[in-house]
Amino acid sequence: MSVLLNFLLPLVLSWALSSRPCPGPCRCYQNLVDCEHRWLLHVPAMVPHGTWLLDLSGNHLKEVHSRSFLGLWSLRILLMSNNSLHTLHPQCLSSLQFLERLDLSYNLLRGLPWDFSHSLSSLQELRLDHNLLQHVASLGELDSLRKLDLSYNHIQSMDVGALVGLSSLSVLSLEGNRLEVLREGLLSRQQRLEVLKLGHNNVSLIEAEALTPLRKLTLLSLRGNQLTHVKFKTLLKLQTTSTHLHMSSNPWFCDCELQRVFGKIRRVRHLHVDDYEDVVCHAPAQQTGHTLASLDTRLCVAETATVLVITITVLLAVLGALVKAEQNRKNKQRTAEEEEAQR
Repeated sequence: MSVLLNFLLPLVLSWALSSRPCPGPCRCYQNLVDCEHRWLLHVPAMVPHGTWLLDLSGNHLKEVHSRSFLGLWSLRILLMSNNSLHTLHPQCLSSLQFLERLDLSYNLLRGLPWDFSHSLSSLQELRLDHNLLQHVASLGELDSLRKLDLSYNHIQSMDVGALVGLSSLSVLSLEGNRLEVLREGLLSRQQRLEVLKLGHNNVSLIEAEALTPLRKLTLLSLRGNQLTHVKFKTLLKLQTTSTHLHMSSNPWFCDCELQRVFGKIRRVRHLHVDDYEDVVCHAPAQQTGHTLASLDTRLCVAETATVLVITITVLLAVLGALVKAEQNRKNKQRTAEEEEAQR
């Protein structure tokens, strides 16, 4: 009898826990709980334990407490976008060890709790876009995370170790922030990264080894930044099979050096500048508004001609000085001979 009870008790408890009624304002479909656009101020209580998708998007949630999701061990997808969330309390996600997708986009978050990633060992997709984040110190250990969206926040800086615990990351979006430098070491553990979106930041510098770890990158978007020049060796460090680059909408300084760099990039088999025809010159004044492609090789021809003119001018000046020196020498010699003859 005791053996039978030990076998049946967990089953009975599991059935009892999963048989909770659907929360009042929500609609339930088997293991899906739809609470979208229900004017909720708090996470509803008594969500069935067997729920694997909980949609709380489009409400008026302001904070998530430590017991908000307690007991929802089966939850795989949690959607909380388009709320007014400004605070996630510590341990608020601690029972969601099987959660695979978390959407916190379009909220008012300025930071994440210190233990944010402690129990999210199964998380594969995390959306934090369109919040108010300014600095990213560390996202902790999220070994299963594949997609991370941090776009359209106010991020000005990221610690070099911010992404160290995200070794499985394949898509990283940092578009629409305020980053100024892509630093060496930030992507040191992202050997599996395939898509890196850095468009519409303030990036004016890519440090020499910043892209070196990226062995599988297929897309690097740098559109809409503050790049005036870029070093060929920096992009050559991308030892990939094929990487597509987006480089337009930057304030490029179109000189011979820039033309040489883009010429070299376009001759590298695994690098493809998809928007080369849209790379427009911002400076110098005589090139403003022209595309780099339309200038062809004229920038280097003009520079070569200028160097040649300067070289010829210098040579003529030196030759003139030598001729004049020789004339002075001869004049002095003649004067000396005349004086000697008069004696």
